[in-house]
Amino acid sequence: MSASSLPLFPSLSTTPALNKISVALVEDDRLLREELTYFLSARGFIVHPVGSGYALDELLMTEAIDIYIIDLNLPGEGGLSICNRLRRTVPEAGIIIMTARVTVHDRLAGYQQGGADFYLPKPVVPDELLVVLMSLGRRMRPVGTARQWRINLRDRTLAGPEEHQRLRLTHREKLLLLALAQAKDNQLGSDLLAEIFEEDGAPPLSKHALEELVARLRRKFKTVQGPDDEPIIKSVWGHGYTLCIPLVLT
Repeated sequence: MSASSLPLFPSLSTTPALNKISVALVEDDRLLREELTYFLSARGFIVHPVGSGYALDELLMTEAIDIYIIDLNLPGEGGLSICNRLRRTVPEAGIIIMTARVTVHDRLAGYQQGGADFYLPKPVVPDELLVVLMSLGRRMRPVGTARQWRINLRDRTLAGPEEHQRLRLTHREKLLLLALAQAKDNQLGSDLLAEIFEEDGAPPLSKHALEELVARLRRKFKTVQGPDDEPIIKSVWGHGYTLCIPLVLT
């Protein structure tokens, strides 16, 4: 599939429902990644192409994603593991697996273990991918659960299930919550957490500075929580911290 030979759908590029849908394309084949980015961008999607799970995690520190297109054979963390992690942390997101692994066993694993909405074999048919994205895009209305909290990456706010539960986050508070929300069992060691704050060659946070950051976030959270609510973050003695609230990204 080449960018010059892709079929054109002029009417779809102006469809209002597509204009604000953000798509993460996780594909390690550079040529295919570039072609699909060209194809989907021309049809109104906001496309963020990355080549690995690590690059996706970096992207999620700054961008809110509606739909994920994920290859299974990726360097580092495999696509199935990424899908499973995303389904847990952003349950309302659309997940499309796009892979050359087409056995029944692989397809079932994609749906059952990865929580995929669609499983598309390679070579992907552009028209089919477009229809699948449009179908998922029509249901991009978060539903959530009764006690779910949401972190908005664009305006750095944390919103709870009650109308009054809304907090403005600092940049570091946002990064801390994102890291814990995406970690296995929502838990990370202090050393790893401190390293995520390295920016522009700055050193990681000291242990004391990290403790102060967590303490400030706990105090802020207490101003909007009920007396019987879980704390936002708990300390794990000798290790680090655990996120205690159900948190999804928007």
